Amino acid sequence: ITEPKNIGAKMKINTDFVMSINGEAVTTEQTQPVFNPATRSVFAQVPDASKEQLDQTVDAAHRALKIWSATPADDRQAALEAYADLIESHAEELMSLLTAEQGKPRAGSEWEVLGSVAWLRAVASQRLPDEVVEDTEERRVVTRYTPVGVVGAIVPWNFPILLAIWKIAPAVMSGCTMILKPSPYTPLCDLKLAELAQQAFPPGVVNGLSGGDDLGIWMTTHPRINKIAFTGSTETGRHVMRSASETIKRVTLELGGNDPAIVLPDVDAKALAPEIFWAAFQNNAQFCNSTKRLYIHEDVYDEVRDALVEFIEQNVKVGNGAEVDTDLGPIQNSMQYGKVQDYFKDCQDNGHAFAVGGEIDDSAAGWFVPVTLVDNPPEDSRIVQEEPFGPILPLLKWSDEADVVARANDTIYGLGASVWGADQEAIERIGRQLEAGTVWLNEVHQYSPFQAFGGHKQSGLGCENSLHGLMEYTNWQTITMNKNAG
Repeated sequence: ITEPKNIGAKMKINTDFVMSINGEAVTTEQTQPVFNPATRSVFAQVPDASKEQLDQTVDAAHRALKIWSATPADDRQAALEAYADLIESHAEELMSLLTAEQGKPRAGSEWEVLGSVAWLRAVASQRLPDEVVEDTEERRVVTRYTPVGVVGAIVPWNFPILLAIWKIAPAVMSGCTMILKPSPYTPLCDLKLAELAQQAFPPGVVNGLSGGDDLGIWMTTHPRINKIAFTGSTETGRHVMRSASETIKRVTLELGGNDPAIVLPDVDAKALAPEIFWAAFQNNAQFCNSTKRLYIHEDVYDEVRDALVEFIEQNVKVGNGAEVDTDLGPIQNSMQYGKVQDYFKDCQDNGHAFAVGGEIDDSAAGWFVPVTLVDNPPEDSRIVQEEPFGPILPLLKWSDEADVVARANDTIYGLGASVWGADQEAIERIGRQLEAGTVWLNEVHQYSPFQAFGGHKQSGLGCENSLHGLMEYTNWQTITMNKNAG
């Protein structure tokens, strides 16, 4: 792995990044720029894969599949653990590179890199044993899990390392081979992950290709890629599903969210404020599972709102993630920055009140946006109904439990939700009525390699993590035997 050069103010353009195809480092004449979002400046160039290179990679992955799928599970585990060791030994370089290309501060980069190492080791311990359905003197019936084949993994820009590992680990542990495509906005760390993988796995098991939208389309329509694992927006997920349908590809889709949080009237506002703040604004709210609608009981609405404002004004610094005292970094890319600007303008045009923030300084060096709270906008406003994917949060009043549950569920999304209060019976009663794949009660953003994660409704299809997530990379095969024949 090449150490990132000059991470900081003035950076030399780094062209040391390579793709990994069949165990070999590969470059291209055509390249794509990579921006530092804290400075809006290009600091690296990455290869731009061709259709022919994708075909070569698919061929290599199929050749490797014949050997890797027959490799004993304990040997696959050893390879995953060796891969985890490699990532851990290069953690500092990856953290610096992640901050430079994604924008997140050191704490976020450390959580992501070291969390990925822990994830690899945990998934390596997981097994899908054969299920003996029947075993009598007459018949034996066994259901077993066989690798689905060559997997195309398409990774987003908000957590490029962790969400790559969420796909690589179960795919290779189940005996599949992998073609990893990072987001064109954050390709650097994922290319390095693929580069490191060549030291842990046989050639062709884990490959890495960089490119733009065309590469994603080629992958989702490729007749010899057997599965697509995609994390991204719901709109793009619809396109992935349409493309995959042509060849009946298996798909796992982890898509967008509009997660509600419901605050009961018996909370301690000052104690709750930091919890709610990070629920909404972790990773600068560039997080499918961030709280995007905060429903506060009318009896404590003013108190909770004011405690949040006080916490933000006294404790939160938005700035360059490379600076040690930064809490939240910039918006990651210009496209998303423009979308967030549009939500601010919509709130302003419609006369919504701001409890804090509300004005973006477009003259800033990077794509920076102030932490903003919208004070009780209408339920049908865009900031409530849509997913801004940036640091602007609507606060909404409620008084009736049935009404707030209905409002929380009135969305095409169903990824996550949370409920906060002292009355455990009440928070559990409300939580069980919410239509979401994960419901947190008096906590948020607790994940585990052993805990299934996936969305309801248009927040996704299938799941990641746990044995359920491992199964996503397999086919079920039932073998029956008549013992008395012959």
